[in-house]
Amino acid sequence: MGFRYLPMTEEDKKAMLDEIGIDSTDELFSDIPESIRFKRDYDLKEVTSEFELKKELTGLANKNKKLTEYTSFLGAGAYEHFVPSVVDHVISRSEFYTAYTPYQAEVSQGELQAIFEFQTMICELTGMDVANSSMYDGGNSIAEAVNVSAATTRKDKILVSKAIHPEYRDIIKVYGKALDLEIVELDQKDGLTDLDQLAQELDEDTASVVLQYPNFFGQIEPLAEVNELIKKQKRTMFIVSSNPLALGYLTPPGDFGADIVVGDTQPFGIPVQFGGPHCGYFATTKKLMRRIPGRLVGETVDTDGKRGYVLTLQAREQHIRREKATSNICSNQALNALASSVAMTYFGKNGVRQMAELNMQKARYLKQELKNAGLEVLYSDAFFNEIVIKGNQAVKDVNDQLIEKGFIGGFDLGKYYPELENHMLVAVTEIRTKEEIDTFVKELRDIYG
Repeated sequence: MGFRYLPMTEEDKKAMLDEIGIDSTDELFSDIPESIRFKRDYDLKEVTSEFELKKELTGLANKNKKLTEYTSFLGAGAYEHFVPSVVDHVISRSEFYTAYTPYQAEVSQGELQAIFEFQTMICELTGMDVANSSMYDGGNSIAEAVNVSAATTRKDKILVSKAIHPEYRDIIKVYGKALDLEIVELDQKDGLTDLDQLAQELDEDTASVVLQYPNFFGQIEPLAEVNELIKKQKRTMFIVSSNPLALGYLTPPGDFGADIVVGDTQPFGIPVQFGGPHCGYFATTKKLMRRIPGRLVGETVDTDGKRGYVLTLQAREQHIRREKATSNICSNQALNALASSVAMTYFGKNGVRQMAELNMQKARYLKQELKNAGLEVLYSDAFFNEIVIKGNQAVKDVNDQLIEKGFIGGFDLGKYYPELENHMLVAVTEIRTKEEIDTFVKELRDIYG
């Protein structure tokens, strides 16, 4: 056997080849032209022992800067929040940990109920009528929402704010290219979407307007004003990407007339994990229920009148005719959705609001202390837990110096916004202490001079 963990023997291979009537594996690829075949060895290291490999990988892993050893002020879509110990306890149970897709309702009641609870809590947070069983992450959710808007309105122009997470915008463009959508980006002005440009670009060909709330800079977009502009155009849809934790305090997008609300539930019970895997959510109005990608879990009763849970809607290509499918998304993030559900249940309605308030209070304390230290902080409008600091040197250099002091600094906005070169986006969550914030301000003051 050439591969240690693959049990197939040479006899097994020969039996399969004989069964399909060919003499060698190479014949399986005979239709591939010789000119494009890979004909050299892979550029890989020599095979080593399990012990040596583990030692090497451990050495590489130890080069990472761990959140258990460094104080982090980095957000930009992945945030360090308190994760209750009960989360790992529940999701590590074998009946959840090894579950895949609950096709057989009679043996999947626990999994189905957990998904149903997730859907319910997402609806309560977003102010929407219905939510699906989860998506892969926030970027996947927002791109699927754009696709739904185009399919529903039969229009191809999408207005996307530049105050949306840059990676989310890239994903929208990739999805949109396959559908020949016209993606028009709206500039940011003083940390908010330029509403004048929105009014100019909005026309009868616009399928949807896409905003983030709070946006990438932490600012609170005026959703009521945006919705008023959108509703002047018939059938144009309003899509909002939201941090679900912020919705524990802020008015939900559903109350402002949003048609689809999406986001990532990472703030609830899911560690940063180097950017994933996380868990996207997708919530919408009852009118658009049959356009939702993925699946819905519903509550019903059995023949004896006892409560039970089933998959009630699956508008995906695996279950219905491909041309009628809303998406090719054929799975969900059930385990991470469960983690978020456990965390939200642990905190409760009042706890989620208190957690959101702590994020806001501590971010405002940091902002004031930075100003007191003579540092420049941009934007004066309402914000959640992220702020923008204007510096006098490259953010990378600043972050290198902060690492030496035990801090993981903020996000370099110049990477995606040339006009914001030397600007750092920093995040404050409920776990940051006054001492950590004060020391961070002192170090920044010393670095910036």
